[in-house]
Amino acid sequence: MKNLYPLKFKAQYLDKIWGGQKIRTVLDKDFGDLPNCGESWEISGVQDHVSVVENGYLAGNTLEELLEIYMGDLVGDEVYEKFGVEFPLLIKFIDANDDLSIQVHPDDEMSKKRHQAFGKTEMWYVLQADKGAKLNSGFNQQVDKEKYLQKLENKELTDILNFEEVDEGDVYFMPAGRVHAIGKGILLAEIQQTSDVTYRIYDYNRKDKDGNTRELHTELALDAINFEFLDKYKTEYSSKLNESSEIVKCQYFTTNLLELDQKLERDFFKLDSFVIYICLDGEVKIEYADGTETVKKGESILMPSSLVQFFLKPTGSKAKLLEVHL
Repeated sequence: MKNLYPLKFKAQYLDKIWGGQKIRTVLDKDFGDLPNCGESWEISGVQDHVSVVENGYLAGNTLEELLEIYMGDLVGDEVYEKFGVEFPLLIKFIDANDDLSIQVHPDDEMSKKRHQAFGKTEMWYVLQADKGAKLNSGFNQQVDKEKYLQKLENKELTDILNFEEVDEGDVYFMPAGRVHAIGKGILLAEIQQTSDVTYRIYDYNRKDKDGNTRELHTELALDAINFEFLDKYKTEYSSKLNESSEIVKCQYFTTNLLELDQKLERDFFKLDSFVIYICLDGEVKIEYADGTETVKKGESILMPSSLVQFFLKPTGSKAKLLEVHL
C-alpha cells in the first residue's frame, strides 16, 4: 500500500439565502453558477456531504473510504477507535451577507438521545469584517428560562443578547449550549464537531418570497440553552512569529495559529491525531519525506497521522495558518 500524503479535498459550496460573494472575492474560491455562497465545506464527514479527495493518487475517493482503508494511519489510532469511519471535525468558511438566525446547539448527551448524532461545539476565527459588523455570543445579563421565554414571546429577544463588534483575527469559542449568531458583513473560518444539528431560536420575523417565516425550535432549544452570563465572551490569545500559538483547546479539538516568515519544522511524534491546516493568508509549501504540496489562502489540507514530521515554508514574505488537531 502506498504511503499517505497531505490531502486536499474538493470544496462543497452551499447556496444560502444570507450568503454573499466573499468566498470568491476574498478567498479566491470559484463557487461556479451559484448566485451567492454562504458556506464552503472544506473537510467534512457529515453524511450526504462527505469530502472527496482532490489531489494525488487517492483523488476521487471519499474521506469515509480512506478511513475504511487507512484507519489509524489517517486519523490516529485513538481517534479511529473512538469515531470509526466518521471523521470527527467539520471545517468551513462562512460568509454572512445578512444576519444569520439566533441559534443554539445541543451537547453530546442531548444530541445522541434526540438525533443519534454528536453535539456541536465550535469556534470561529474572523477572516474579514465590514466596519461595524457584529456577532452574538451569549447573553448580556443574567437570564433565566422565564425571562428568556418572556422576551422571546414579546419579540424582544435581542435585548438580552450579547452583541460585539468584530475585526479580523477575533476568535470566539462556542461550546454547545451557548446562544450565538453570525452578523451581516462577517467572513469567518469555523471549526466544529461533526454535526449538523441546529436549533433555530429567533429569525428577526423574516419571511421568504412566499411570505412564510422559517421554522423555529423553541421547545427543543429551551433544554439545550446554557443560561450562564459571562463577563467576557471573546477568546484572548497572543501569537509569536514562527511559533505555534494555541488559541483554543477543548475536549473536541485544539486550534493553534501560525504566522510564518521562515521555514518551520513540525514534529508530531507524540500526537496520535491527524493535523489540519487552514490557510488564512499567503501560501505555504509543505515539505515531507516523499515530496511537497502547497496550500494557499482559502485552502485547507489534512496531514495524515502517519506523517509525523514535515516542514512548512512560506512561498512569499509571510503566511498565516490555523493548525487543528484532536
